[in-house]
Amino acid sequence: MDQQFRSQHDGAPRPKARSSVRILLLGSVAALALAGAFAGDLRLPHASFPAPAQAEAGPSLPINAFSFADVVDRVRGAVVSIKVKMADVSDSDDDSDSSVPGLQPGDPLERFFKRFGGQDGIPFQFRRDRPHMTLAQGSGFIISPDGYVVTNDHVVDNATDVTITMDDGQTTYAAKVVGTDKKTDLALLKITNGSNFPYVTFSKTTPRVGDWVIAVGNPFGLGGTVTAGIVSARGRDIGSGPYDDYLQIDAPVNRGNSGGPTFNTQGQVVGVNTAIYSPSGGSVGIGFDIPADEAQGVIESLKDKGTVTRGWIGVEIQPVTSDIADSLGLKTQKGALIADTQPNSPAVKAGIKTSDVILGVNGETVDGPRELARTIAALGPNTDASLLVWRDGSEKTFSVKLGTLPNDQEAKADTNSQQNTGSFDNFGLAMASADAVPGAGKEGVVITDVDPDGAGAQKGLKVGDVILEAGGKAVSKPSDISDVLADAKKAGRKAVLLRVKSGDDTHFVALSVNPAS
Repeated sequence: MDQQFRSQHDGAPRPKARSSVRILLLGSVAALALAGAFAGDLRLPHASFPAPAQAEAGPSLPINAFSFADVVDRVRGAVVSIKVKMADVSDSDDDSDSSVPGLQPGDPLERFFKRFGGQDGIPFQFRRDRPHMTLAQGSGFIISPDGYVVTNDHVVDNATDVTITMDDGQTTYAAKVVGTDKKTDLALLKITNGSNFPYVTFSKTTPRVGDWVIAVGNPFGLGGTVTAGIVSARGRDIGSGPYDDYLQIDAPVNRGNSGGPTFNTQGQVVGVNTAIYSPSGGSVGIGFDIPADEAQGVIESLKDKGTVTRGWIGVEIQPVTSDIADSLGLKTQKGALIADTQPNSPAVKAGIKTSDVILGVNGETVDGPRELARTIAALGPNTDASLLVWRDGSEKTFSVKLGTLPNDQEAKADTNSQQNTGSFDNFGLAMASADAVPGAGKEGVVITDVDPDGAGAQKGLKVGDVILEAGGKAVSKPSDISDVLADAKKAGRKAVLLRVKSGDDTHFVALSVNPAS
């Protein structure tokens, strides 16, 4: 059974997996629930809403003396269930888009059930000329007495109707979507009638690893449920987007928890439940929350503008490995390596080039690509930023005026004759000039063969990749690369940096000058 990151959707359309390890977001199409993880020693006064959750922690007690009842009593009124109607228009009888329970896309029975099913959960025939309405449910929490509600974007994606159900399970309100942000999977709703709602506030401090937390929600549609655990890790990257910086918690969260809050022992929101790591869709003790500080910034922007605008410099970036650091003369592996720049981007206008390494922004150290992406995004458009850059063996400073991140762009981090042809047996590679290979273009040197056990393959090089530069110099024939490797070996360098184009992606590979070592 494959391990997977699971979204909490139970039956209706789910967000597609974003990586080979599937990401399961916490919304549910049959029943979305909100779970709460929280723990700690509490000496908490009872307070009537709409006062925000505040509490005074008492002296430390043995773990078997802990009770979270006072905190839960105070915060659960602000935790809501969200029911969503979505229009799903099927304009094809194609087998690739099925919502038939229990069948995978392409199953021979799928077309039959699409056309003739209608009982016991099997959908009726999908007509091309009529939209099919889907009901989804999720969780959320109220953050103001006038009824603003936070949830996940994937809970309300394509919503036509949104209904908020309060903790008593009976009181309902209509709500509208104020704004959504797909890059962080957050959404802000507004209850359209009523006032003086119970609400909770975001924590101003990030919890430490080992701190107790509580998740409150509606897993599997069971109704308000509370679970407790601890913060297991911070800064988790699960491959869901360029700004991954999740809290990992072990408080059980399950399908239906999407958009629900995780609280600290003072009753403040420290995270928004978004994804779990699971082989089956149920909790195995690994859940992921959007941290409160990130969520609060996005929510404030959605409230003010209905959208989120981010700073942009227009580069593709990748981590600095030990080989890359050595080839560039860097003493540490910190920073973000510029693999490519976009034409007319702020980076190009500022003089930033490929093979530069950004070490810092406005005096703050950049540890890696994701720190750079988040920092630039948070600064916002039309902001002046000072970049500390490593180039040609020394540090240089560049001033750049940030642009606005386009919807379809982001700072990408990539994880991933003798004159015209040449054999690099030591590396398990064969190469040819690009202009000698049909369809390869005119620039660079094309890899025409790869030994799967060779040093080149171990670095991720494959047939069809085009080497554009070696050691910072443009190359047009295999002998150019041989010359750069020989010069590097004479200079006592351990590796040469290759700039490689693979499909539409451009990245750097550090190739050892002594592949057998």
